[in-house]
Amino acid sequence: MELPKSLTAECGWLKAGTPSDERVVSSRIRLARNIEGIPFSQWASSTDLKRIAEIAQKAVSASSLLKSADILCIEDLDPVDRHFLAERYMISRELAKSGIERYVAIRPGQTVSLMINEEDHLRLQALMAGSNLRQVWELINTVDDELEKHITYAFSNTFGYLTACPTNVGTGIRCSVMVHLPALVISRRIEKVLGAVTQIGLTVRGLAGEGSEIAGNLFQLSNQWTLGISEQDTIAKIEKILQQILEQERRAQDQLMEENRRAIEDRVWRAYATLRYAQVMSSNEAIELLSSIRLGRTVGILEKPSYESINAMLISVRPAHLQKLAGKALTPPERDEWRAELIRHWIHNGDSALT
Repeated sequence: MELPKSLTAECGWLKAGTPSDERVVSSRIRLARNIEGIPFSQWASSTDLKRIAEIAQKAVSASSLLKSADILCIEDLDPVDRHFLAERYMISRELAKSGIERYVAIRPGQTVSLMINEEDHLRLQALMAGSNLRQVWELINTVDDELEKHITYAFSNTFGYLTACPTNVGTGIRCSVMVHLPALVISRRIEKVLGAVTQIGLTVRGLAGEGSEIAGNLFQLSNQWTLGISEQDTIAKIEKILQQILEQERRAQDQLMEENRRAIEDRVWRAYATLRYAQVMSSNEAIELLSSIRLGRTVGILEKPSYESINAMLISVRPAHLQKLAGKALTPPERDEWRAELIRHWIHNGDSALT
């Protein structure tokens, strides 16, 4: 099964929302839901899983916001296509591992996706660029309300929405923002900041989410608890903490530019030169160098590329995207060559004003 062209074209969610701070890459909200009377996915029989998929797909077809969505059977996709969707955050790495009766419905524009038979029966998520949690919430809440007209969710008046993992019981909501914090890392203040964040109920993850390492000074911040706190209060809490972190990052950037401007300029221009001329480049190296380019834009050293362009490149340099671009499977050394060529082309043709 081939991915529809609408899903392999530009990454739609990068254009959604109204970015309000260049340090925030994206905002995402995920809702965990299960169908009443059916065992959780990991204990469900093949008959149960098929029934879940049928109920979910009927609800999708009846939803005004999802009826035009592409519905894909994960088992029918080859590994590269599954990882391609995961790299775009349309599906989780868990769903990308495949399995029977696993599906995803992706709305045109790629701002909304519904994963079927993941850890929970349904994992609904919405995603936009920039700091836009409230806008994302309005969208996902509307979709959830539409689905609930056709699906009876497993719900307890005492505990709220029932989920496979106890940490999701309650609202079932997971709000996350991806932030770029290079100045706090360079100034070695990041551990103190993130330590304080975890103590007040937030989780810190890497670029690829749960279980991934930190790369490119990019951090995903999300709520730990879903029980005893409303969705609106969860969003308000994250927004408040986010603003405090961003203010610390701004102060750290101002201090670096005041005290070590030449070193920061050297860091940015070395990154630019490497990206422009390198013939071979690993994924991790590309992400780290793109972080320096983004820092250069934020502190005014560079006028281009745009933040949207940098965000798109962060996704395009990943393994599955490179193989889709090449139209064939690539060995790791071949991917490194393709990645370097892609970035050289990007710098030369898309951002020649840098020179």
